[in-house]
Amino acid sequence: MAEEIDYESLPPNAGLAVNMLAGALAGISEHAVMFPVDSIKTRMQVFATSPVAVYSGVGNAFSRISSTEGMRALWRGVSSVVLGAGPAHAVHFGTLEAVKELAGGNEAGNQWAAHSLAGASATIASDALMNPFDVIKQRMQVHKSEFQSVLTCARVVFRNEGLGAFYVSYPTTLAISIPFNAIQFTVYEQVKRFINPRREYSPTTHITAGAIAGGVAAGVTTPLDVAKTMLQTRGTAQDADIRNVKGMLDAFRIIWQRDGVRGFGRGLTPRILTIMPSTALCWLSYEFFKAAIRSD
Repeated sequence: MAEEIDYESLPPNAGLAVNMLAGALAGISEHAVMFPVDSIKTRMQVFATSPVAVYSGVGNAFSRISSTEGMRALWRGVSSVVLGAGPAHAVHFGTLEAVKELAGGNEAGNQWAAHSLAGASATIASDALMNPFDVIKQRMQVHKSEFQSVLTCARVVFRNEGLGAFYVSYPTTLAISIPFNAIQFTVYEQVKRFINPRREYSPTTHITAGAIAGGVAAGVTTPLDVAKTMLQTRGTAQDADIRNVKGMLDAFRIIWQRDGVRGFGRGLTPRILTIMPSTALCWLSYEFFKAAIRSD
C-alpha cells in the first residue's frame, strides 16, 4: 500500500505555480457553491426605494425572489464571479504563500505577524484584479437588473460611468479585505494549530478552522461591506444622493442618515452564512488541491 501523504509535513515552498493553481480551483469552488446566498446579501444591503425590493430576512428574501423572479435570479452574475475568482484567487494564494515564506510564517511558534502580513499582501494584489468583476456581479444581482450577461454589463457601465465605476469601491474593498483576510488567515492558522498540533493532514481541521475564521472576519467587516455595496450599485439607484455617492465616508454618512446604526448591519446574517461555509470550502479545497498537485 502506498504511503499516505502527510500534507502538513510537505515543504511549504513547493512552488508558486502549485499555490496559484490550488488557489484558483479553491476560489471557483468557494464562490460558485454559495452564490445564491451572496445574491440575497446584496439585495438586503441595497437601499431600495420600492417596497418590493425591501427584504426583512434571509428566508423572506429567498421566498420572494424565487417566487416572483424564479430561482435563476439567485444565480444571475455567477459567471462574473467564475471568470474573476480563478485568476484573483490564484494571485491571492500565490502571494499569500510567497509572503508567508519570506516573512518566516512557516517557522515553528506563533507567527501571527507574518500570517497577518501575508494575508494583507495577498488581498491588495487579488482585489485589484477582482474588483471590476465584483462590480459587474452586484449590478447583475440587484432587483430588476437590466443585465443578463457579463460583457453587456461591463460595456454599459463603462460607456455610461467610465472606468472609475469599476474601481470607485476599491479603497473600500481594501478597507474590508485587508482586515478581513488578516483576521481570517490569522484565526485560521491559530485554530488549525490548536486543534491539530501534530500538523497531520486533516480535512476536518481545515473545514473547522476555515469556518471559524470566516465567521469572525465576516462579522467584524460587515459595516464596510454595506458601504461597498452602495458604491458598487450606485449606478442602479433612483435616489440622487446614493447615485452620486463619492466614496466610503460619503457612503457611511448616507447609511447613518437613512438607517442609523442598524444600517451598518444590513446583510449580516447572509454574509456570515455565505462566508463561513465558503471559507471552510475554500481552505479545504485549497489544502486538498495543493496536496494533490504536489503529490503528482
